[in-house]
Amino acid sequence: MGVRRRPQRGHRFTESPVLQLALQGWRSRTVGLLLMAAFLALVARGFYLQVINNDFLQQKGDSRYLRDIEISASRGKIVDRNGDMLAVSTPMKTIWAIPGDARTMTGEQKRQLAGLLDMNVRELDGKLASEKTFTFVKRQVSPETADRIGAQKFPGVHQEKEYRRFYPTGDMTAHIVGFTGVDDKGLEGVELAFQNSLLGRSGSRTVIRDRRGNIVEDIGATKPPQDGKDVRLALDSKIQYLAFSQLKAAVEANNAKAGGAIVIDARTGEILALANWPTYNPNNREHLSGAQLRNRAITDTFEPGSVMKPFTAALALEKGKVRFDTIINCAPGRLTIGSATISDAHPHGALTVAQVIQKSSNVGTTKIALGFPPKEMWEMFDSVGFGQAPNLGFPGEVNGRLRPWKNWKPIEQATMSYGHGIAVSLVQLARAYTVFAHDGELMPLSLTKIDDAPPHGVRVFSPQTMKELRIMLEMAVQPEGTAPKARVAGYRVGGKTGTAYKIEGGVYARKYVASFVGIAPISDPRLVVAVMIDEPTGGAHYGGDVAGPAFSQIVGGALRTLGVPPDAPIQVAEAEAGKGKL
Repeated sequence: MGVRRRPQRGHRFTESPVLQLALQGWRSRTVGLLLMAAFLALVARGFYLQVINNDFLQQKGDSRYLRDIEISASRGKIVDRNGDMLAVSTPMKTIWAIPGDARTMTGEQKRQLAGLLDMNVRELDGKLASEKTFTFVKRQVSPETADRIGAQKFPGVHQEKEYRRFYPTGDMTAHIVGFTGVDDKGLEGVELAFQNSLLGRSGSRTVIRDRRGNIVEDIGATKPPQDGKDVRLALDSKIQYLAFSQLKAAVEANNAKAGGAIVIDARTGEILALANWPTYNPNNREHLSGAQLRNRAITDTFEPGSVMKPFTAALALEKGKVRFDTIINCAPGRLTIGSATISDAHPHGALTVAQVIQKSSNVGTTKIALGFPPKEMWEMFDSVGFGQAPNLGFPGEVNGRLRPWKNWKPIEQATMSYGHGIAVSLVQLARAYTVFAHDGELMPLSLTKIDDAPPHGVRVFSPQTMKELRIMLEMAVQPEGTAPKARVAGYRVGGKTGTAYKIEGGVYARKYVASFVGIAPISDPRLVVAVMIDEPTGGAHYGGDVAGPAFSQIVGGALRTLGVPPDAPIQVAEAEAGKGKL
């Protein structure tokens, strides 16, 4: 019996010579390595995205729903030396909208919102027509109005907290305090000068918002706000009121264009008052003009006139050119230098140096000034601060005008000796007079209260020279002087008048600047007060008649406010003032 074979049920496909594939060994290894490299690249990419670059991806994800809300910092307060409020920030609200969502409001809702915001519907539609995702509808809205708007739940309309600056003393301190803009940044005055200290730093708070801007969850504060620092000025509100009210009265009484006044503590250099007229209300600035905004006492210059004569006399005394009682021949009241003639308002004969200041003789002052070289006179003017900014840190400070001595002609030296051909600001002039009140030291001025020891001044003149000058200044307010109206009942005061033509278009016009600068009390100087009246047209234009009375009222009230004891019998002072030449 033959062997019976088992029938094959199937064939392997690799047994077919047609289907067999012969791969080289290196190719299979290459494919395997490529697959492994691709896998490793995916792992590396996943590690990079999930570990190394996680912050970026998280930030992108958070940006879809997380929002940082700015938390406004409260601007620092501005107070006077006694802590009385001059500027303070009050909470307000900003109404803003997501235009795309807010446009879904009905006509009635728009009318309601516009009415609450004191706007018309057309104006509201204009704001909501923006293609941006955010727009301000109205800023500086009162919290009460904002609450009524929030209760209506207008679609797409939201609100945030902000602050509005309020000035309790209004126009009285406007030029020194200044004001801020709607973004709470200083634009004028102390608000601008101390911007970095007052502003503070805003904080932030993270919240989750839906696509319509509604807050779903408050996650918490990420950066707390830092409120601005308070600024305590040297200003005394009571003295400021005196200066402001008396300046206003003087400008109105003399039908003048403008005026300025400043009160300085002679011992410390602190500015106790600084007033200007015209002024403005910083709480309502809808109808402002440039003239109202100008801080004339700091930014405007003028030819000071005879208030410069005491400096000329002080230099001559200091250099030993003259003595207190040296006789100067001022007859016949005129002096010709080249082609120009200098005249006195009233002719005088022989006068002592003290009487030259008392009578305000241009001829006598010129003869004194021409006794020393121009360089010495220029150096003296420079040493008391003329021709350079007073360095208050106040916006708009000016240098004034003091030409180099090498270019002076004899007539120019002569006219500058009595205040023509030189330009100063009222602050520069008042600061220069601190040398008379502080025994020859020029004091630095300060807008802020000085809590430590008073600063030292720069020595310009000797105490003995200043003692003699104070006698001359007191003589100027006696009945025989040019400013008896500047006297103060109960106090010995001294000062000097100034009356000068204004320059318009490079030539002198028939317009005047009247001024008076003085110190009080003479026995122990505490105050330096300067008053300037621009273009008086009420019938009088001399400094003694126009600015002298304002000086008297300001000084009298300020000395009583500071508790300075009288140094002259009140009855005698009043009687002698009544006999003065008015």
